[in-house]
Amino acid sequence: MLMLSGIQHYRFCPRQWALAYVEQQWQDNHLTILGNQLHRKVDDPLTMDCSRGVVHLRSVALVSRSLGVSGIADVLELTPATDDANAIRVPKYDGLWHATPIEYKHGRPKSDASDDAQLCAQAICLEEMYGIRLTYGEIYYERTRHRKAVELTDDLRALVCNLVAEMHELYATGTTPSARWTSKCKSCSLKDLCMVGDLRRATSVQHYLNQLTIDEETT
Repeated sequence: MLMLSGIQHYRFCPRQWALAYVEQQWQDNHLTILGNQLHRKVDDPLTMDCSRGVVHLRSVALVSRSLGVSGIADVLELTPATDDANAIRVPKYDGLWHATPIEYKHGRPKSDASDDAQLCAQAICLEEMYGIRLTYGEIYYERTRHRKAVELTDDLRALVCNLVAEMHELYATGTTPSARWTSKCKSCSLKDLCMVGDLRRATSVQHYLNQLTIDEETT
């Protein structure tokens, strides 16, 4: 079983994921620390609040045999259900409930679907565990203080399956993808361990030496 949280890291950068989950290397920066602080407030498993008929379960254990992943959902929001269609039963709370996974993130919505993929994987876990079908989940972004609804489309589900298959292959072979500088590297907490900065500088030096050679040949 791979860690479900790794899907977001892999979508962000396969090398970052491999450094953290295959090589077991990690280094925090201010962004990861802020994210950890947010999750410490959200993920208290002993906190189960119920207001206006809506129940919030925290740090819910998840597993998917088909994906080969396991992990934790930050919050599982339960709303009363009127029939058995896609409804679940929960200990300590009578009746039927519709479940919505809610993931908490410190920053803002991303354009690379990394957060959406992680949320979709959580939904797939819930579907397998309870024999239901979910149509959407939500991501709460601390910076905007708003929830973003994520439709669990066939394309998003296919993306998750492809990402997880690639992760399993790299994990099984112990492979760490090569470093490649992108704009994402600036905010990555592992950029020093990754040494992508050294690669970038080496590339610049090589370009400089190549240019000297060209100049000498033309003079």
